[in-house]
Amino acid sequence: MSNREIRADEISAKDQDRWERVRQRLRAELGDAVYNSWFTRLELDRVEQGALHLSVPTKFLKSWVQSHYASRIKSRAANEFETIERVVIDVRSTARKPKMREAGGAEREAEAPALAVIEKMPAPAHAGGGSDASDAPLSPRRAPRPTARVDGDSLLGSPLDRRLSFSTFLVGPSNQLAYAAACRVAEARPGDTPMFNPLYAHAAVGLGKTHLLQALAHATNDNRRRAVYLTAERFMSGFVSSLTTQTSIAFKERLRAIDMLIIDDVQFLQGKSIQQEFCHTLNALIDSGRQVVVAADRPPSDLETLDERVLSRLKGGLCVDIGPLDEALRVKILSARILAAQDSNPSFHVPPDVVSYVARTIVTNGRDLEGAVNRLLAHVTLNGAPLTVETAETAIRDLVRTQEPKRVKIDDIQKLVASHYNISRADILSSRRTANVVRPRQIAMYLSKVLTLRSLPEIGRRFGGRDHTTVLHAVRKIEELVSKDKSLAEVIDLLKRILNEQ
Repeated sequence: MSNREIRADEISAKDQDRWERVRQRLRAELGDAVYNSWFTRLELDRVEQGALHLSVPTKFLKSWVQSHYASRIKSRAANEFETIERVVIDVRSTARKPKMREAGGAEREAEAPALAVIEKMPAPAHAGGGSDASDAPLSPRRAPRPTARVDGDSLLGSPLDRRLSFSTFLVGPSNQLAYAAACRVAEARPGDTPMFNPLYAHAAVGLGKTHLLQALAHATNDNRRRAVYLTAERFMSGFVSSLTTQTSIAFKERLRAIDMLIIDDVQFLQGKSIQQEFCHTLNALIDSGRQVVVAADRPPSDLETLDERVLSRLKGGLCVDIGPLDEALRVKILSARILAAQDSNPSFHVPPDVVSYVARTIVTNGRDLEGAVNRLLAHVTLNGAPLTVETAETAIRDLVRTQEPKRVKIDDIQKLVASHYNISRADILSSRRTANVVRPRQIAMYLSKVLTLRSLPEIGRRFGGRDHTTVLHAVRKIEELVSKDKSLAEVIDLLKRILNEQ
């Protein structure tokens, strides 16, 4: 038997004990979450000629551990194995089952790892344009002799609606750039280097970003590339599920095996460990030439709850905005919805002046426009009366909203307060404690709490990484001063008006 064929059960008990101490030291230093993700399947193969030979079940795991933890492993191993000069990590064969020592001295066979294979599912035929859970483009398939099955929902992706395609996406000046960028990404062939990576699209509710993302997922899968569309909620639940079932390695590898990852509503991504995993996924996909597409309801700079490393990656790609719908585009959307309604209700007719009135009145988003068509349809079918501008006004009254107030940004507050008090924004963010800086800083923190929806910890981070208790103290201090100092109260009111009117 050659040295390379030495089995784990032939390793001396002394070396096994040493390796176990190295593992425990790594767990203590890195924490359970990191250790369980990357080290539970790292095994000792042999010790020979000044080298510690370790093995992992997959190439991805080997690459990750070598890139991120090799020096740490070598340093900790050198403390236990006196003759160790280098650490070698190999991919072990799935045929052998090394024995591992339990804490009590007993031995158990380590099960052969299973690599999850992702394949494209054929789209089911539908009689109409509806969606179904089986529309999910990807399906997990177990490799021979699996040890554990990753939850089938972990990477099936969120359901795709077959109606949401590029052919049904209506283009106008507000979304033309985002549409063109998505089409360019969808046209890429297997092996092509992504042109825009990551592609980041942001828009308010109901302006079409989800339609665009799902259209991109459909087109990519039709182009013989593997795409997964996930909401932030589905990504989080899949990751948490993989931790619960101890299949996190398989989850990571499956996610990194696709050609395109599409994440919707990334503003809802929460939790330090989940954001760290999302950052690792972004880095792994982008660095390996895979496409990443992300969407949110605001620009990356406004995602104050996301990790800085994630934000840095998102800012490094192409950022496209889907703006408010202009009147011409609203007319196109209404006309398309009316045509769709006429498929099941041929007698449904909306005069041009009514279409024009609704397009001028409903200025919020596409969902409200669809709601307006439904109300007009109900009026025609239930009342049996023809549509006029007057009856349309009554039908859509509940959808007519006043324009939402402008969203005030913390950056704007800091700049305005700094300008008013003749200091720099850098002074407000600094650690300076002089009177001419402390009071403006407290005012800026107070306005940030009053005029934005940001939490105290978020505000503290935006003010030079301060603790939330510092922000709370500033808010209470200014509230106390305003109740006593009329001139300060007038200044605060003036700053509020300027910020709300900008």
